[in-house]
Amino acid sequence: MARGLAERGAAVALLGHNAPALERVAESLPGPAGWWEVDVTEDAAMDRAAAQVRRQLGPVSVVVANAGIAEGGPFAESDPATWRRVIEVNLVGSSITARSFLPDLQETRGYYLQIASLAAMGASPMMSAYCASKAGAESFAHALQAEVAHQGIGVGVAYLNWTDTDMIRDVDRHTVLGELRAHMPAPARKVYPVRTVAARLVRAVERRSPAVYAPVWLRAVQPVRAVLPPLVTRLSRSELPRISKHATFDATGLLGAGGHDDTAPGLDGGGN
Repeated sequence: MARGLAERGAAVALLGHNAPALERVAESLPGPAGWWEVDVTEDAAMDRAAAQVRRQLGPVSVVVANAGIAEGGPFAESDPATWRRVIEVNLVGSSITARSFLPDLQETRGYYLQIASLAAMGASPMMSAYCASKAGAESFAHALQAEVAHQGIGVGVAYLNWTDTDMIRDVDRHTVLGELRAHMPAPARKVYPVRTVAARLVRAVERRSPAVYAPVWLRAVQPVRAVLPPLVTRLSRSELPRISKHATFDATGLLGAGGHDDTAPGLDGGGN
């Protein structure tokens, strides 16, 4: 997504945990770019990063809240600190991101895109923290949308399904999570290329879309999302006992590159 925006002339600021990856991507972009190593759950650190972005690249006109981690396994077996961390990064981190850059968006009459998920429409078992965080992020974005519309600020929500990232590959390494995904209806279990998803997100930014769906068929789920909980419960009632005969239901810890970065040693606040 950063590359797609840069190719359209945007100056890009990358914020995250993995300094080497941030630097590598920033240096590969075709236009002005900078990177800042920061924890999105730290208010003061995000405020400092926002000020530095402003000084280096100018007032921000587009913000994409994409920081996300996940953990899987039964809620009863989950580590409370890990469960809480998913909420902190995915939901609280999104709100801190919005708060830190809101002065810029007010100045530029800009656009804020909240990355949500199919999980915001219908929760799945063994992913309680992730589903709760994405449902919360969706609601936060809708509330913000209503608050700032009169200021000329656009707010959008991106509903994504399975995207080919380290997080999804980690999910499939765990028997229970992998089998649950395998028993989803065919469209819902398909994994989509990062490039395809990123292209849809870039178009959403260009159009200041209030909602974007990747894949497109997710749009059809919105009007019927109320039926998802009973359907998921019916599937789980039959499948979880079957899976339990040959697999253990263990907590996974944090999943994917974001989760691994989140458990790495503390940040030094570096950047360029």
